Amino acid sequence: MSREPPSTKLSPVMDEIIGETAFAYLAVARKLREEGKRVISFGIGQPDYVTPSHIREAAKKALDEGFTGYTETAGIPELREAIAWYLNSRYGAGVTPSEVIVTTGAKTAIFIGMAAYLRPGDEVVIPDPSYYAYAQVAKLFGARPVYVPMRFVEGEGFRLDIEAIENAVTERTRMIVVNNPHNPTGNVFPPDQVEALLDIARRKDLLILSDEIYDNFLYQGATFKSFLSTPDWRDHVVYVNGFSKTFSMTGWRLGYLVVREEAAKRIVDLAVTVYSCPPSIAQKAGVAALKGDWSPVREMIQEFEARAKILYENLKEAPGIEAYMPEGAFYMFPRVARLLEKTGLNIEQFVEKLLYEEGVLVLPGTSFPEKIGREHVRISFATSRSEVAEGSKIIAAYAERLWKQPTT
Repeated sequence: MSREPPSTKLSPVMDEIIGETAFAYLAVARKLREEGKRVISFGIGQPDYVTPSHIREAAKKALDEGFTGYTETAGIPELREAIAWYLNSRYGAGVTPSEVIVTTGAKTAIFIGMAAYLRPGDEVVIPDPSYYAYAQVAKLFGARPVYVPMRFVEGEGFRLDIEAIENAVTERTRMIVVNNPHNPTGNVFPPDQVEALLDIARRKDLLILSDEIYDNFLYQGATFKSFLSTPDWRDHVVYVNGFSKTFSMTGWRLGYLVVREEAAKRIVDLAVTVYSCPPSIAQKAGVAALKGDWSPVREMIQEFEARAKILYENLKEAPGIEAYMPEGAFYMFPRVARLLEKTGLNIEQFVEKLLYEEGVLVLPGTSFPEKIGREHVRISFATSRSEVAEGSKIIAAYAERLWKQPTT
């Protein structure tokens, strides 16, 4: 009689966890390339720039000096000081180095931030669409994600529905998650919406997990207000940021969490249990990133804004595609509902046909992860200007052909 081995009996919580589908689509694109098909990928949320040379040199120097052992769990003092300096000089936050915990990427900051505060049975309010990981981490700690649809405004993109967020708050609500600038929409939420969320947090005694990993990617004069810029941030804000996007350091795995000092002292005990410490040489590189030459960052962001304009110009007249000019990050999340209705396709089928027939990869909105995404695709313009131009023209031409087909 066969017996199921214990190694197959995973915790029931694993039935609730969903992986990042972006990587699954990237694997398909890679296979198609190996078969000789040209693929333009708008899938990955990773700058196509190499980490600037002065940052790489700082890491090399650390290696040459033998700085390869464990460090303080919260991060080396000079990096925590540099992070505090950056946040204070930019946002007037008054952060002290003792309120900074350096992590192995912003995902780990999200993980330990939620682990430290969420309790079984809590509810976490998350705007829909959203980055997939927030809900997965919440579920891991026994909390329930509560999705609140954002408003899609034709020609502008997405805005938070503040009234709906407040209506979603119950006695069980513990946290509201905000990613600003926003993945997957590429929108920047205006200062009055940031203030409104803080007002809800104050009146309802809630936490706001503020993920500001894209805070330097701002286009066409978009106004960005950090949740750290309010004097009472320590009472309500769990702040997440990192180096992956701004400094094109995705593979270095370096992020940080900022919380009030009393909480930080205790969260460090959790951090050491999870990852011991951040990578030593990556931390030295992080100091050089923050305190060194920012001109490569500025040049990259100018280039990304130019790409955003090309993407918008090529898609704005495409039939069945409701495009808008991104305000931040490096994404557009256009609505394609009319194309889907015209063709009878669902969003996954539309994405697969575009990839296999036209060689262009976009991500289905259902990767982000609830209901609104069924009518949208995410387009990342973190690829070369020439590929943005060519790929967006292919999408527009494909939409034109689908639009002219007889209704199914």
